[in-house]
Amino acid sequence: MSTLLRQRGVRPGAAALGLALFAALIIILAALTGGGTDDDLAPVPITAPHFESLTYGIQAFLWWDPTARPFDLEMIRQMNFTHVKQIFSWADIEPEPGNYDWTRADDVVAEVRYRELNLIARVDHPPEWAIVDPASREDGVPFDVEAYGNFCGALAERYRGQIAGYQVWNEPNLQREWAGYTPDAAGYVTLLGACYDAIKAADPDAIVISAGLAPTGTEPPVAVPDERYLQTMYDAGLSEVYDVLGLHAPGYNSPPWLSPEEVVASGGLRWMAFRHVEDMRRIMIANGEAHKQVAILEFGWTLDPIHPEYAWFAVDEATQAEYLVGAYTYAAEHWRPWVGLMSTIYIAAPGWTEDNEEYWWAITTPGYGPDYGVRQAYIDLANMEKVMGDTIIPARNPEEVEHVPLGPRD
Repeated sequence: MSTLLRQRGVRPGAAALGLALFAALIIILAALTGGGTDDDLAPVPITAPHFESLTYGIQAFLWWDPTARPFDLEMIRQMNFTHVKQIFSWADIEPEPGNYDWTRADDVVAEVRYRELNLIARVDHPPEWAIVDPASREDGVPFDVEAYGNFCGALAERYRGQIAGYQVWNEPNLQREWAGYTPDAAGYVTLLGACYDAIKAADPDAIVISAGLAPTGTEPPVAVPDERYLQTMYDAGLSEVYDVLGLHAPGYNSPPWLSPEEVVASGGLRWMAFRHVEDMRRIMIANGEAHKQVAILEFGWTLDPIHPEYAWFAVDEATQAEYLVGAYTYAAEHWRPWVGLMSTIYIAAPGWTEDNEEYWWAITTPGYGPDYGVRQAYIDLANMEKVMGDTIIPARNPEEVEHVPLGPRD
């Protein structure tokens, strides 16, 4: 670990405390005024935007099944979505130190390019050999930071100009995503910085997106509330090591247009609102980052009747469809230009069954060819109006949509 990465941008304690109090004040004022206005979420111009506002994306699982892969990608194309997010597992690509297996990564990148879509690579899932005791490291990170930086650099070098953006880790404010250790925002910034430097050295035009943070009110050691975690990230020098801020925005069982205040009034918690994104945006602004965009890397509504930890906020298929379309519509009307990418969960993985909790979030059901199933949310998202920067794709009449045959490429 270089001295630069350890010390970059770290602010004195008094300044950090002041910013934390300022961020808290922003949220309190938002609550007192009913959430603020659209203008207070974009107080300055977005300089050098990395995404069109909006940019329509969805997460898929293209890695293991080469037969399902073209069907999934063609279904995304038919939605008039432009971006697909895929996990690029560090453990799968570098199972042993310095021993890279690019076979499946090559296939995924080539197929996404053939389908004329843009790829967002989520870079996490560390190999066992890269997990360490954080007490053994000066920075307290439970992963081999140097090795992760090398991996990010090798990935960006191999696919220079072919991967549009990199999501660096996933939900590090949860213990389960931090190798079972108490989440550490400053440690995550160290990890992010190593990957950011390596990607920019190999592919300067690639977009580096910070990890999507899980909205939560749970305290350590299990989790760190996302507002507190984000402010600590800024205190640790976040501003210098990301292009676009990553957030997650599950809507639980509330409509996407409800403010956090309205969700609280109806018996929920503030972080359960889809529009909790606005709270996080105000923390960005308080830290002088209003000129940067946000990427909502995961959002959706589950149908899950099976798993108790999710079933309590499940909705039906018609509501899932209404809320997903409503989320994009709300963002188009109120969050442009500061929101760029919005990535729905999920196109279903081929092997999922009803026992997988992810199955119930998806807008398709597993399979391909005549067995490929879609839920109402897929149909409504495909047919809704798309607002992409200055481009508007009108809503489609489902009865007038020409069917495009699905199948592997010629």
